[in-house]
Amino acid sequence: MISSHSVPNIFQPLLISPPSTEIIRHEQLRLESEYCPLLSSPSLSTLANSSSHSVVITITDATRPSPDRLLLHLIRKTLDEAGIKPEQITLLCATGLHRPMSRDEAIDKFGEENLAGVEFVNHAANDRDQLVEVGVVDSIPVVVNRRCVEADLLIALGVVEPHQYAGFSGGAKGVVIGCGGEKTIQETHSIGMIGRSGTQLTAIQGNPFQSFVREGGKKVGLRYVLNVALNAEGEVVGSACGDPIEVHNYLAAKSLKICRVDLPEPASAALVGVPESKGTNLYQASRAATYLALAERSPLRPGAPIIIPATIREGAGDGIGERHFFDLLSRVESPVALIREFEEKNSPAGGQRAYIVARTLLNHPIIVAGAEYPDVVRACHMIPAIDLDEGLNIAEDIVRQRFGNHQQTLLLIENGLTTIPRLAEQRVG
Repeated sequence: MISSHSVPNIFQPLLISPPSTEIIRHEQLRLESEYCPLLSSPSLSTLANSSSHSVVITITDATRPSPDRLLLHLIRKTLDEAGIKPEQITLLCATGLHRPMSRDEAIDKFGEENLAGVEFVNHAANDRDQLVEVGVVDSIPVVVNRRCVEADLLIALGVVEPHQYAGFSGGAKGVVIGCGGEKTIQETHSIGMIGRSGTQLTAIQGNPFQSFVREGGKKVGLRYVLNVALNAEGEVVGSACGDPIEVHNYLAAKSLKICRVDLPEPASAALVGVPESKGTNLYQASRAATYLALAERSPLRPGAPIIIPATIREGAGDGIGERHFFDLLSRVESPVALIREFEEKNSPAGGQRAYIVARTLLNHPIIVAGAEYPDVVRACHMIPAIDLDEGLNIAEDIVRQRFGNHQQTLLLIENGLTTIPRLAEQRVG
């Protein structure tokens, strides 16, 4: 718990606590029930009985905190009751451009009982044999894993949480992007998309990225999703199943209520935690800084340092996108140079995170505390710290130089990916 850590005397810590909400216990979750309503869709058993010789279920990879073990149990129980045999089911891990999951990781996340008898496949966005194009949306080709298209029944599992470009993850994103081809991922993450008006953290309506995802989901044939919303502690606070768009709208509204916190004054520094699934590499851990710095009405003063405790035991990350992220950031002399390059020409998928980090670094030093690969942090124009104490001391030096020696506000955010503080509207300007 970062909120219990002692801080230098210059800081007045301010713990950002999102509004509390009722927790849904695992034993309360039943598919198509009070705690998991069926929205605008036939029941799963009806869909399975009507057409299903083959079923593909897309599941999240190791970088997502979705409780897929529980969700898979609910889905597989219903499919079993509908007469679907394990050998008819494929679990397709929606890796996007992240690294594939190992068998041991899959067992740990999804449960050996859920993997029994089914085919488990890691999506590979650059494997042409896995891919098929199903159409074009907003001049971008919708290229996805052919298993999604060839299945008699396609089901997507996932978590609805704040997302830098889609507004909120979940819905059809796990299929269209998570199981998308490299070309689709690259074009949806180019400056032409992420630089457009409306492509914004926690924004759904008028968001061109989200519109692409939803229209792409229709072209792929996705009809049924099971999604959850989580609080900062990773507990389930909302669940729904059925139509991808209706489920996404329902849970995004629920998530927005518990993630957004208005602050009366800007802060001079921030200490931001990330869940373990995001702290394994720099590509994912850096989200905590960009979500805070680039949120609507950022609650930080220009120049305020951001501290992220993260081991980054995989360095920058082992996937294609993560490697592109590191290559772009590490070979430029400054964040300004990367921004200029990204805006002038197309960069490979993964470059968008380098661009977003570079935009954040223009105003905020990023300190990664406890990094096992300090050279990777340094190469990406961030500041490594041996541990959290050293990270706080570095932040203290920066704050004293920029804002003086009087006491300054330090934001404490336990989970920077599910808690999004912003400056209250009356304070803007």
